Amino acid sequence: MLSIRGVGKGKQSFPGERGLVAGLAVDALGNGMYVPFSLVFFRHVTGLPLPVIGLVLTVTGLVAMACLPLIGTAVDRFGARRMQLLLYTVRGAAFAVYPLAGSLPAFAAVALVTAIATSGHPAVQQARIGELVRGADLVRMQALMRSLANAGLGAGSLAAALLVAWAGDGGYSVAAWLNAVSFLVAALLARRVPAGVPAAAGPAAARAGYRAVFADRPFLGLTAANFLIALGYASLAILLPVFVTGVLHASASVTGVAFAVNTVLCAALGVPAGRLVNRFTARHRAAVAGAVLFAAAFLAQALLVPGAGAWTTGALLTAVVVATLGEVLHNPAASTLVAEAAPAALRGRYMAAYQLSWSLSSALAPSLFTGLSALDGRLPWLVLAGAVLAGAALLTRAARALKPTAPTTAPTATTTAPATGSAAPAPVRVPVAPAAR
Repeated sequence: MLSIRGVGKGKQSFPGERGLVAGLAVDALGNGMYVPFSLVFFRHVTGLPLPVIGLVLTVTGLVAMACLPLIGTAVDRFGARRMQLLLYTVRGAAFAVYPLAGSLPAFAAVALVTAIATSGHPAVQQARIGELVRGADLVRMQALMRSLANAGLGAGSLAAALLVAWAGDGGYSVAAWLNAVSFLVAALLARRVPAGVPAAAGPAAARAGYRAVFADRPFLGLTAANFLIALGYASLAILLPVFVTGVLHASASVTGVAFAVNTVLCAALGVPAGRLVNRFTARHRAAVAGAVLFAAAFLAQALLVPGAGAWTTGALLTAVVVATLGEVLHNPAASTLVAEAAPAALRGRYMAAYQLSWSLSSALAPSLFTGLSALDGRLPWLVLAGAVLAGAALLTRAARALKPTAPTTAPTATTTAPATGSAAPAPVRVPVAPAAR
């Protein structure tokens, strides 16, 4: 099991760390109770036809993606802690009323609110972690968060399956309410974590807003690289099932085994991978190494021979293991690189912009994969390998061009907020137009 005390440490790196991590674990467990069964879940709790549910979720997802910049602005104005607590509460309230939203207008309204809060949560969470830790501790937290997410997905899925088996269709409503409770518990735990030392935005940062983000070319390079590499993350859920049954002519159960292997390895190896990332002399090299493993796994899957029975299955699962190793290396390294590149006063906007790369990748992956599969079943893997390698090259170039941020003081176990009238906070880097650099 993962220890919420951190990566091999007996002490907290900031006050309230254990409470924050415990909240993340509870949140992940609740999400795991509905994410793998989302369409079936919504059909049972609302009674609406699946095509209608799918359309509502697509439209609300696009609206939520468009709202991400507003959430980033709110983080910079009100603080990541307040926004984190707000989104936890909104998501908890939304899932509490899902079983009551049987009509289409009610379901659409609740789905829209939930989609906006769910879409904005990763950016807010990243901004919150960026407020609290830096350097090696930031890598450690990123790795731990990834491990908890996967462990929660697996444990929550199992709990939901057992609940439905025991309670029948009514189990879906119970799962919705338990998920609501998980968000509220996570909010109570997160509320115990101190706010830390706030960044001084200053009038220049406030006026700059997203213009500063769009002027920061190295950061935009990191975001574009993530869009290309993030397509690889979507392949397991979207492309692999189609490839296994349609090209390899293997049993659909192989996909289930691949999912289990990925989930277990991500949960078990995330924390050790965080330690490994901290041994790299440059953060981007760990992210690039992960991307290269991704590409190798995708090329291997394109070369698989159908009809070879156990040999094909073994080779496929080996490729999944390699891709998973790439995932646990790339994710904490790339996330930390972005968090450290963001100026404190504009961290919310930076994280929202970066989150858009994940959202856009997730939105485009289904049509991209299905369109390429219609031409040739192996073509998607080849295109993915090329996209990921291009993303690795872009990431390397962008990381080398990053300018160092002004030193910031992250709270530690012995850090306290400065008293009123104390020394002024450290200056904040606000990117300016390239010509002025």
